[in-house]
Amino acid sequence: MSRATIASFNVKNLIGAESEYYRFQQYTQEEYAWKAAWLADQIVTMDADVIGFQEIFEETALRAVIAEADDMGEESNEVAVPDRSKRYRKKAIFRKLSYAGYRDAALAFAPNVNDGRAGNRRPGVAILSRFGFEGTPETIQELPTPLDIPFQDMGGGDGGHYRISRLSRPILKARVPMGGAVVTVFNTHLKSKLGEFVKPNGAEFAPEADLANYDAVGRALGAARAALRRMAEAWVLRREIVAELKAGNPVIVMGDFNDSENAVSSEIIAGEKPFKNYSWMLRHDAKASNDRYSKEENETIQEAIAAMRLHSAEKLFVRKSLRDMVYTSAFGGVYESIDQIYLSRHFVPEAGGTLGEMEYFSVLNDHLTDGSHAEAPYNKLASDHGQIMVHLVLGETR
Repeated sequence: MSRATIASFNVKNLIGAESEYYRFQQYTQEEYAWKAAWLADQIVTMDADVIGFQEIFEETALRAVIAEADDMGEESNEVAVPDRSKRYRKKAIFRKLSYAGYRDAALAFAPNVNDGRAGNRRPGVAILSRFGFEGTPETIQELPTPLDIPFQDMGGGDGGHYRISRLSRPILKARVPMGGAVVTVFNTHLKSKLGEFVKPNGAEFAPEADLANYDAVGRALGAARAALRRMAEAWVLRREIVAELKAGNPVIVMGDFNDSENAVSSEIIAGEKPFKNYSWMLRHDAKASNDRYSKEENETIQEAIAAMRLHSAEKLFVRKSLRDMVYTSAFGGVYESIDQIYLSRHFVPEAGGTLGEMEYFSVLNDHLTDGSHAEAPYNKLASDHGQIMVHLVLGETR
């Protein structure tokens, strides 16, 4: 039996000091030092074996934060962890207090192909793994063939299509040795809910961006575009997940979904939930009112859907612990979970998994506010997301 901890951490705009990332936004030397120290402290607190990071503008800045975390953690070990001369050093409490560090860990960074010059930067994602990687991690952002989603007009005939040729942010795919198996880990950051507005040719900005001439209908259409893009990106991720599951590989998906677990985009990623019984349903090719799926076909359908389905770690935890609320984001008084970790059934014994199971789920969210004071220094420098972590027991299921 062994254990592994898997975490997701949206760091909120990690970049070096005096580097403009978005228009007129940058950190002073003092602000950057504060932010780096805060991020390092969160990493020490999590002490996770695998961490998926989002909103990374510069790999060098992330490496510096990890190094600072190691310095902090090792200093803590000096004080809190007994040396070999102490008979009580093997007590469980000291294993909890000990920080394992990342001096020998592997780091994969996926820059954003949409990244531009100062003031128009776009962040990437990264995966940090104490277990290393099997092979070279893969970045998915530029689509070899554009994704065309066809629509049928409700009155019949061609309803046009929606196209994406690249994702707003990269998906990072890595194979991680874990518990005697190799697990495919995806780290993703889907399109946000911020409206996507079209700038006319030759214009300085999109008309909907001019809040002094507020266009409620145009801004609603921008939100619809953002939702379409987010769901299309979720489908691209889903296609990759299904390919891994069909190959027999355990899968863990983490990241900032920019939607709750009950949103359509999250359901696309997880896969559909099977009905309890398909033998009452009319067949797809029914010729009569009693032409329904057989009991044998029901079992086949159930297994086909279950084998491709992912399970929300948060939901597993809520069901196990009877806890009624977890949140990773707070804005304008709305508290919700938009950061997720999903597990394939290999880690869910009640779904037939034998590789391991989740024994606990934790979230670091005490730093979150409801966004009422968006310009407050703490809001600017700390992450605006909670950090989530899954605690797995590997090689033993109940």
